[in-house]
Amino acid sequence: MFSVLIQMGALILCGAIWRIIRPGGLDADLARQVLTHLVFYLLLPALVLSVLWTADLGLEALKIAVYGAALIFFGAALAWLIARLRRIEPPRLGAAMLGIAFSNVTYMGLPVLEHTFGPWARSIVVQIDLFSSMPLVLTFGVLIARHYGTSAAEDGHPLRPLLVNPPLWAAGVGLGLNLGGVPRPTWAESFLASLSGAAVPLMLIALGLGLQWNSWHRRNLPLALMVLALKMMVLPLFGLWLAWTLGFRGDTLAALVLEAAMPSMLLGVVYCDRYRLDTAFYALAVTLTTLFALGSLPFWHQQALALQIAPP
Repeated sequence: MFSVLIQMGALILCGAIWRIIRPGGLDADLARQVLTHLVFYLLLPALVLSVLWTADLGLEALKIAVYGAALIFFGAALAWLIARLRRIEPPRLGAAMLGIAFSNVTYMGLPVLEHTFGPWARSIVVQIDLFSSMPLVLTFGVLIARHYGTSAAEDGHPLRPLLVNPPLWAAGVGLGLNLGGVPRPTWAESFLASLSGAAVPLMLIALGLGLQWNSWHRRNLPLALMVLALKMMVLPLFGLWLAWTLGFRGDTLAALVLEAAMPSMLLGVVYCDRYRLDTAFYALAVTLTTLFALGSLPFWHQQALALQIAPP
């Protein structure tokens, strides 16, 4: 686990350094958009198709989807509880709710799980992302941003993003081929492996490019530390309990707990900009949770292993 995190940290650091020195004068945000678009529109669909074409789908897949959705709604409830305990301006509360509820389950979750458990763990990431996280980000996440921010005049129906989403289209094709019993040719396996293999390092570099160091204002720190505690300690603890309650054991349980311990998602910055939430606060939450995750993920991995040795 530690060697994996060191390698991941080095790639994230490459992106963070690029943001500072801007080699060739290329803006970090522009470089991040290019990488994330490449991953989202080409590499991630290839990964999704590769995984779901041969995945073992059944009751476990349904439970994984329930697990991912429960984490999101529990995180939103935690943020609502913060609002009940202290007065927070709506734009900042909306940013805090997005930061707690939605995790970086793919861009950081995929490299962590794949390097820790092996290629089979890709299926865990893909199922959580496509069957719970991504649909809720594009619907529930938009509703949160609209409620606490300002609706964009050009916004259409909240379900529209689901219809123009390449990974979800790839998921539909993969599920159809899987359920139809269509064998995967050797050439297709090699082609998809070549594309999907480039996704992980580019995801991590893009993550580093997205870290914003100019958001460290003193007024942001108290609430940001509260978000950090809830996101990185309370939510994984709930995930640990929920995974055990749903009947997961072994490496699958450990993988799900690690997904619950992932930092805040990067896409929330886009939502904050678009709906006039507190972007600086959200950027600080992403930076803090990402840096904290590099140290906390081994802890939660050990807790998942210890639970199986001495179950409750």
